[in-house]
Amino acid sequence: MESVRYDRLCRTPSSEAYLLSDGDEPIGRVELHFTSSVVYGLVVLEGERDEEQVLELIERIDEDLVWSADVPREDFIVTVYQGREVGVYSDPREGEDEEDEDEFGEDDEQENGHQRG
Repeated sequence: MESVRYDRLCRTPSSEAYLLSDGDEPIGRVELHFTSSVVYGLVVLEGERDEEQVLELIERIDEDLVWSADVPREDFIVTVYQGREVGVYSDPREGEDEEDEDEFGEDDEQENGHQRG
């Protein structure tokens, strides 16, 4: 992973979430939660990565995002999952249900595990 790119999805006073890319290739997502002494990370990777690649990515995240946040920490605890994205879900907008129904009265997007938000 030569050029990891972080695209911020959201930020709160004590957490951040980023999409991860290796160059132009999406590779996953990282969420960071800052407490008074520990930073907790959740990394979800698309596809299989060997342990060396996972450890390298955790080190990069630590250097690029955790230390640069200027939050004192005693430990960085990371949970890593490998898999694939199933979908992104949100509350439906009013009036959208009728527009998205197919000829059988079913919502194509909901059948495929996606819903617009």
